[in-house]
Amino acid sequence: MNLEQLAKIFKALGHPTRIKIVRHLIEIDTCICGEIVGIFPYSQSTISQHLKILKESGIVCGEVEGPKTYFCVDKTVLEQFKQYVNTL
Repeated sequence: MNLEQLAKIFKALGHPTRIKIVRHLIEIDTCICGEIVGIFPYSQSTISQHLKILKESGIVCGEVEGPKTYFCVDKTVLEQFKQYVNTL
């Protein structure tokens, strides 16, 4: 994992709502955007923006299936990130 990717992950996890989204995705192992919007007291556009930042960091990936987009945590990226943090 290069420093640029690490910085993107740190930045993505620098907001409490994004940390909550990642925790939620880890707990249920998959989710659709609409369900995430129902869990948090934010608008669809706000949640979409948070998901976009998480996807750009690589820690969350999404898959379009018909009219729905399924999001999940990229466990490989998360594990690499955890290994890096453990070296600090």
